[in-house]
Amino acid sequence: MAASGKLSTFRLPPLPSIREIIKLFRLQAAKQLSQNFLLDLRLTDKIVRKAGNLTDAYVYEVGPGPGGITRSILNASVAELLVVEKDTRFIPGLQMLSDAAPGKLRIVHGDVLTFKVEKAFPESLKRPWEDDPPNVHIIGNLPFSVSTPLIIKWLESMSCRDGPFVYGRTQMTLTFQKEVAERLAATTGSKQRSRLSVMAQYLCNVRHIFTIPGRAFVPKPEVDVGVVHFTPLIHPKIQQPFKLVEKVVQNVFQFRRKYCHRGLGMLFPEAQRLESTGRLLELADVDPTLRPRQLSIPQFKSLCDVYRRMCDEDPHLFAYNFREELKQRKSEKKEEDNESHRL
Repeated sequence: MAASGKLSTFRLPPLPSIREIIKLFRLQAAKQLSQNFLLDLRLTDKIVRKAGNLTDAYVYEVGPGPGGITRSILNASVAELLVVEKDTRFIPGLQMLSDAAPGKLRIVHGDVLTFKVEKAFPESLKRPWEDDPPNVHIIGNLPFSVSTPLIIKWLESMSCRDGPFVYGRTQMTLTFQKEVAERLAATTGSKQRSRLSVMAQYLCNVRHIFTIPGRAFVPKPEVDVGVVHFTPLIHPKIQQPFKLVEKVVQNVFQFRRKYCHRGLGMLFPEAQRLESTGRLLELADVDPTLRPRQLSIPQFKSLCDVYRRMCDEDPHLFAYNFREELKQRKSEKKEEDNESHRL
């Protein structure tokens, strides 16, 4: 029995190294796409181990590039690996991996920001949200230029339970610039606490698992890289629409060094700003002299709940944008100045 168990474990046959693949296909990291290749298979193996048990799992890898993490995922005995790569230069190298792992690797030439992963895997994998996470995982060494917009997009999908989260509480293991990784996992009161901390942590259990030194990448980035693991929560800590939470959190953190009442005031038109901000803070029971990084998620929950009630009372409030009001006032002043010059 032990022998047959060993035979069932898939391992890739001997292949050219990632460095040799890069030379063979004359691949160069595109600076404009903020690409950095991870060549050390010990590190790619570590990323995959930290994703959890991938035996018979369905994995969606974003931005595989020359295929370093791809190899480590295939060696983890997955049922199927789907890779989505935007850069056509990497497709031949990935095809070589596909030929070495028949029926295991599916390659899609496309953009992770628009790819519809909700139809990529079998319906049978879907699990109720309240159950354990499904046997579907997202793993990726993301180009720095897309990492933040992509995680915000996926957090919104998580709140709506669509995209990769139609299967249930799909887990993600992703790389970010170390600074971004630290922000995602930052606790209340820490210097790294930011909009990203709150948006990620109200929906997920977020862990900054380990840091990879920049020298491990080719070309070497100016920063180190953090590996972050996300597990969606059964019950989000704020039970309001994603766009509403995002608006409140963004407004608070746009003046991160000021007291929180400064940013919250920008949720309201100038004519009612003082009164409405005071009412919001009073009803939410939040100290107006706290700095944004000092606000806990329960306090953000109170602010979002009260703001939602205020929006229900005034149907035009949610659509209000203080920058548009400022722009309009500047335009009106310019017209007045022009008029006075004509006179």
